[in-house]
Parts: sequence; C-alpha cells; structure tokens
Amino acid sequence: MSTSIGSRVLRGAIAGAAGTTALNAATYLDMAVRGRGTSSAPQDTVEAMADKAGVDVPGEGDTRDNRVAGLGPLLGLATGIGIGALLGAFGEDRRPGFAATAALATLGAMAGSDAPMAALGVTDPRTWSAGSWASDAVPHAVYGAVTALALDLLD
Repeated sequence: MSTSIGSRVLRGAIAGAAGTTALNAATYLDMAVRGRGTSSAPQDTVEAMADKAGVDVPGEGDTRDNRVAGLGPLLGLATGIGIGALLGAFGEDRRPGFAATAALATLGAMAGSDAPMAALGVTDPRTWSAGSWASDAVPHAVYGAVTALALDLLD
C-alpha cells in the first residue's frame, strides 16, 4: 500500500519518540542500578552551541541554569524523534529488515548525539573507557530496537 511521505514521516517520528522514551528509561535504570550520577554533557552541549552561535541563553543564576538544564534533554528528544522520522520517510518497502533498521537507528542516534558533542569539544569519545562506551551504547541500542519495532508495528 502506498502512503504519503507526510504519513510515513509522522509514523517514524512516533516510533522515534517511543525509542527515545525507551532510551531514557534504560539510562535512568542504569543510573538507579549502578548508582551513577547524571551526565552534564547535554547541558554542556547547549552551552557550547550557544557560545559557538554567539547567542546568550536568557536569564541569570538559577533561571538560566534551569533553562540550560531543560534545553539539554530537548536536544536528545529532537535527535531521537528526528532519526525516527528519517527512517520512517523511507517507508516499509524501502527500509531494510528489522535488525538493519535497529542498527541504523542505533548508529544514527549515537552519531546524532555524540558527533556534535565531540565537534564542540564537550567530550572526546576516543578517550572513553569501556564502561563509558557501554553507558552510551546500551541505551542507544535499546532506542534502535524500540524504534525499529515501533516502525514495524505502525507500518
């Protein structure tokens, strides 16, 4: 059955939102189980992006800090929903099978979050320990699997 590009993109965005929710759940579960703290990388990325763009995040003190704290996770949501929308745009007849779609979603989400942070000097993945890579890769793999599953179900 042929569907419009808009419909495919919307279904992909919904799948990406489901995957992003699963990624967040996996991350928070990891934090709860291992007792590890939150990462400042999303907020640091917002700060670096604002500096690079020559834009000030409005507010002072706690108000500004709270804005930055809110904008960081919004970047992650935009990345996850965007990757899902992109995959959805291809439609089920042009998308690879489940495993390949899950891998593409995983790698896309990792690249979409880690590459800007590396380019902005927020982090250097080449220096990450195995544990740091696992803390990044496992939730992204959960994202990929859930996004691919949701795409299949929505198709």
